[in-house]
Amino acid sequence: MASIFIKIVNGEIPCYKITEDENFLAFLDVNPNAKGHTLCIPKREIDKIFDIEDDLYVGLMQFSKKVAIALEKAVSCKRVGMAVIGLEVPHAHVHLIPLNEMDEMRFQNKVKLEKEEFEALAKSIQSHLG
Repeated sequence: MASIFIKIVNGEIPCYKITEDENFLAFLDVNPNAKGHTLCIPKREIDKIFDIEDDLYVGLMQFSKKVAIALEKAVSCKRVGMAVIGLEVPHAHVHLIPLNEMDEMRFQNKVKLEKEEFEALAKSIQSHLG
């Protein structure tokens, strides 16, 4: 059965898309730890991050770096943290989280944003992509 991320890749479920290329997709997390919390995923369904072939893994990290740089320009923060947890959705993914304090990486406190805020945030991040 396809994961929720494959349904997003296939356009069956909408997302607040940041960017994509032929192999990867970046979109805002709808249950964010902090404003700007972004997910970067391979478009091909691969359960675990370390099951990804080397070239695709390196590509995911390069793609995530590009998104993180734009994210840091768009959202006021001390830095962008990165986490790979992999338990909540059986599809390899990288969390990029704008950080001002360590608690924002704990996946316990969530931020609520309205649809308009998500849309404006996605556009702002997009505007900083090189």
